[in-house]
Amino acid sequence: MMKALYSGVAGLRSHQTKMDVIGNNIANVNTSAYKAQRVNFADVYYNTSNVGYGAKVSSVDTMYSLSGYSPTDSSTDLYISGDGYFTVKDQSDNIFYTRNGAFKFEASGDLIDASGSKVLGWNSTDLSTVDSTGDPVAINIAPASTDVTYTNITINTDGTISATYNYNGTGTDAKDNTIVTLGCVAVANVPNQNGLVLSGNSYYSEGKDTGNISYYTPGKPGSGTGSLLTNALEMSNVDLAGAFTDMITTQRGFQANSKIITTVDQMLEELVNLKR
Repeated sequence: MMKALYSGVAGLRSHQTKMDVIGNNIANVNTSAYKAQRVNFADVYYNTSNVGYGAKVSSVDTMYSLSGYSPTDSSTDLYISGDGYFTVKDQSDNIFYTRNGAFKFEASGDLIDASGSKVLGWNSTDLSTVDSTGDPVAINIAPASTDVTYTNITINTDGTISATYNYNGTGTDAKDNTIVTLGCVAVANVPNQNGLVLSGNSYYSEGKDTGNISYYTPGKPGSGTGSLLTNALEMSNVDLAGAFTDMITTQRGFQANSKIITTVDQMLEELVNLKR
């Protein structure tokens, strides 16, 4: 009889965890590039009489399905139209991967995300090494000379950053009023997305099962990475209708396990009162 009581308690804990995950999914329904999670249950240890001890949470999986994009007014907002991840480096030089392309150029010329982490890619002098063997670096488009300024800065679908070159010094410069390439945004190919580790702020870090992560220009043939769209951010892949359905079934499961505890309690009360 006590086994049923423990089964009910285990069921309550498992369904509470599932409700926590569902609530987190719904809370992030409008979070850019958020990937929904789901809870998997497993039955608990069976004894020699083949009676189990309830359910437990076996895993909390992240659903990496691609979602659509929402248009924005910022030309430095980027959406990966296909597979791949942006790569960023925080102030402590930790490397993270993200699908959230809400970027901007700061005064120093660095391309950064909303958390201040530097977006990685290749600067103009390194573009010849853009392939799977060229490790990306922080992108910086600051002019090498104070006599030079850049206008009409554009990020293209292949990740290249172009701008109009303006020479303001004495004499002439052959590149004045021409379009120049300043760098390129890298997109990482992660062989096993399920091996990524959630790190908060829409960040993922490399795990032991991610495989060999390589870096490419966006949309490069054979790279397995998508091209870029500007003025767009990836939407959350949370299915709100499905989340509400899961919430109802989870609530009913919680109630059923509560009923197990109540029923066992009544049976124990009958047992205690047998001698009365």
